[in-house]
Amino acid sequence: MNYDLAMMALDGLARAPLTVERQADGTIAITGVAASFKELARLCLLIGGGEATPEDSFELLPGRHVTKGSPLVRLRLE
Repeated sequence: MNYDLAMMALDGLARAPLTVERQADGTIAITGVAASFKELARLCLLIGGGEATPEDSFELLPGRHVTKGSPLVRLRLE
């Protein structure tokens, strides 16, 4: 996996965090500006690439990559 690209994407999310909320109907809502979704997509592409291993994962930390009230989000390859 390209760790430089991963770090750039995580830094981008630190500048414009996503908001992750559980809705009353049980669904999960992820909201943010367009740039935040681009960074999330980069992380998903990196983890879904042929070079990734099951040990590769990302944690989107509350107060850093997602808003302070959001839960921790883990992107993990099975």
